[in-house]
Amino acid sequence: MRLHFHLLKKVAEALHDIFENKKYADKVIEKLFKGNKKLGSRDRRFIAETIYEIVRYHRFYQTVAESKESYNLLCAHLVKNGLDTEEFQDEYPIDIDLIKANLKKKYPLVVTESFPDWMNEMGEKEFGADEWKQIMHALNRPADVYLRTNTLRIEREALMKELEKEEIITEKVDGLPECLRLIERKNVFTTQSFKNGYFEVQDAASQFIAPLLDLKPGLRVVDACAGAGGKSLHMASLMKNKGKIIAMDIHEWKLGELKKRAARNKVDIVETKVIEGSKTTKRLEASFDRVLLDVPCTGWGVIRRNPDTKWKLNPDEIDRLLTLQREIITDYSKMCKVGGLMVYATCSILNQENENQVKWFLASPEGQKWSFKKEIRLWPHKDNFDGFYAALLEKKS
Repeated sequence: MRLHFHLLKKVAEALHDIFENKKYADKVIEKLFKGNKKLGSRDRRFIAETIYEIVRYHRFYQTVAESKESYNLLCAHLVKNGLDTEEFQDEYPIDIDLIKANLKKKYPLVVTESFPDWMNEMGEKEFGADEWKQIMHALNRPADVYLRTNTLRIEREALMKELEKEEIITEKVDGLPECLRLIERKNVFTTQSFKNGYFEVQDAASQFIAPLLDLKPGLRVVDACAGAGGKSLHMASLMKNKGKIIAMDIHEWKLGELKKRAARNKVDIVETKVIEGSKTTKRLEASFDRVLLDVPCTGWGVIRRNPDTKWKLNPDEIDRLLTLQREIITDYSKMCKVGGLMVYATCSILNQENENQVKWFLASPEGQKWSFKKEIRLWPHKDNFDGFYAALLEKKS
């Protein structure tokens, strides 16, 4: 494959933004594409896949290149994959012989799988060395693309046919009646089916969460950490667009995105509310039949999609999140009516964010009002989905 310098330069600049300016890879790529609208689909794919691969294996490429410079990391990636580096070498002083020699060396697993030492130590402590090895490898595999059929607009089989007309082939996913997996990764956001609101892009693991709440038409539901509202829209679909869903978040811009998605999905039972402090939740105490707490977390379960999490997260941030999760489940659980159901969920695989937090809550004064119903665990190395945890609790009568 002949690689032109202007493409390689864009990749190198993007890597600099991610590692030196501490920006997130998905936002950097999004900005790059918006600023270069003439890029073809082949070039876009090369740019995105190369950036994510180097972010994913950043520690390994840094070791091989013996450099933190983005163009050296890129060159190490190109050499490892047998790609042309000629145009790049003409512009930058790169020691290709050094890279080739270092690629032949053997490195510790933590380097070849490219995880920070502190994260490796925590993973081994949580899961044991053997299972953590499998988890690391799974978290470095690019994630499949899954769709959730918006059954308010179309049935799954009909959606498969509509997508096939646009040369997008999908298959059903067992255990998830609305889920489809793309056989080949393609840009689905430009399809007429997406514009018609026939589906949302949503990982299979995430699609297990809303059904836990035993949703029915006419219920009052709160999605208390809604973000851009993927699960709010799923719940609206399960409720047949009848009832009321209050989608809450501290970020108004995320709720703005939810409004656009709801309009495209033809969902009109979702009302957004910005959380401005404890007063917001206190005014809603005992107001809802169902409460969904998809709490802020480390994102260890979705590193396949967000590989820069490995390099931006730190132990202090984990401690902050653990405290925040306990505050949320204690305060936000009060919004549930007696006899109602609540789901506590994370996209983390860490026990300390999941089972341990639920046990802590149930032992707390507020948790005495609740009973444990069941929990689910999904793993990247066992299920080939994102890592997710969810616990279903019922407020005692």
